[in-house]
Amino acid sequence: MKLPLVIANWKLNGNKETFSLLLNFLEKNQEKIEKKCNLSISPSYVYLYKFKKIIKKHKYLTLSAQNVDIHLSGSFTGEVSALMLKDMSVKNVLIGHSERRINHYESQHLISKKFFLLKNCNLTPVLCIGETQEERKNNETIEICKKQIDFIFQSKDKNVFNDTVIAYEPIWSIGTGKSADPKEVQFILGSLRNYIRKKMLYSLNNFYLLYGGSINENNIDSFCKRKDIDGFLLGNACLNFDSFFKILEKISK
Repeated sequence: MKLPLVIANWKLNGNKETFSLLLNFLEKNQEKIEKKCNLSISPSYVYLYKFKKIIKKHKYLTLSAQNVDIHLSGSFTGEVSALMLKDMSVKNVLIGHSERRINHYESQHLISKKFFLLKNCNLTPVLCIGETQEERKNNETIEICKKQIDFIFQSKDKNVFNDTVIAYEPIWSIGTGKSADPKEVQFILGSLRNYIRKKMLYSLNNFYLLYGGSINENNIDSFCKRKDIDGFLLGNACLNFDSFFKILEKISK
């Protein structure tokens, strides 16, 4: 049975003290989480080192990075390469997050480059997709998500989505406190899973579809019941330890 995958994206939050507390929290609650879900912590680059030792001790815990550069080395001041992330024992890397698409003007072409670079380095891409409020009002959600997926399918490798995570995060829901309707999310993810399966030459392996967008301890139960939601990409929900643990407990059930 595939365990739910939970990625805790800390974004531009946290400090040494915060992450020391988080490490202690994870150590104390290991038995309650282990074998019930796979948890991946995604801190800012500078705090990845703090988790390197603990993830070797706990199989349920992995590291995710929030971004990656398209170059492996060279004169690219301020960037971090896939090889550096691998050296820090990172497993998953977020790409295409709407905050980077909007704030850093990342194009589909750039996101595609990152996707295949990660694949070549044996790192797992976490491809973030989603629609705006206007696109949602125009009933374009599935078509917009398909277009973002099709950019990756331009590869000659039709099995490109094996060992991959796709995180559906409606842009209008991120950080707003307005989560999507669970039934609607199930329909969207079910449609996308079928769409990808039809394009694949063989069976889809080690593939996860996550939902992210204003998840909290009060609404998580209704999302956990949906068969095509393989896990969650959490943002603000992971910043409060008590709330974060309550969410993990409910997902683990």
